Amino acid sequence: MTAGLIGTKIGMTRWFLEDGTNVPVTVIEVGPCVVTQVKTVETDGYEAVQLGHGELKPRRSTMPMIGHDHRAGSGPLRTHCELRGETDAELGDRIDVSAFEGVMFVDVSGMSKGKGFQGSMKRHHFRGLEASHGVKRRHRSPGSINGHATNLGTGPKLKKGKRMAGHMGHEKVTNRSAQVISLDVERNLIMVKGSVPGPIGASVVVREAVRLNKQKARVAKAG
Repeated sequence: MTAGLIGTKIGMTRWFLEDGTNVPVTVIEVGPCVVTQVKTVETDGYEAVQLGHGELKPRRSTMPMIGHDHRAGSGPLRTHCELRGETDAELGDRIDVSAFEGVMFVDVSGMSKGKGFQGSMKRHHFRGLEASHGVKRRHRSPGSINGHATNLGTGPKLKKGKRMAGHMGHEKVTNRSAQVISLDVERNLIMVKGSVPGPIGASVVVREAVRLNKQKARVAKAG
């Protein structure tokens, strides 16, 4: 199974390489995570490991989750995540950021910042209508949707996925193949190049990258 842990986004800063290059990085506090469940083909039909992260007051959890985490020898945990694949981990194991030693690229998944209800220009980057002299004040409207119905315009409803105003953000986003700049094993910190989805303090899942482009694949192969 590829390396993977749950972490907390700390924020962004800058990192100076040995040649003086200034690299923007996101600091993530990764782990330590507790193995709260190990799934096998015999019992669940597939192989996976479930990780838990973050202490939680018992009154903010539920009795089933308290009992579930207690079997792993842990108190109530805030976040749980399942990673599929073969693993040699056992129930109750503690995994820290040292699992990423030697890993050069990671995939970081999290919930993006919520933007609330937004119009079509902000949500879908429409250019809007003309704003020249004599035009009504409808510059930010999406335009007509009457002929965009199902069945070549003869149906009673709009096609699913029509780009219109609505709820924006708060979606699962994955930043793929982000470069690992540095690890701090003592403080369980990982520095990742570039941005990471979610606000400061949000929970994210950091995994070893599963797909690299040609350039990054050559870098990873070179070592």
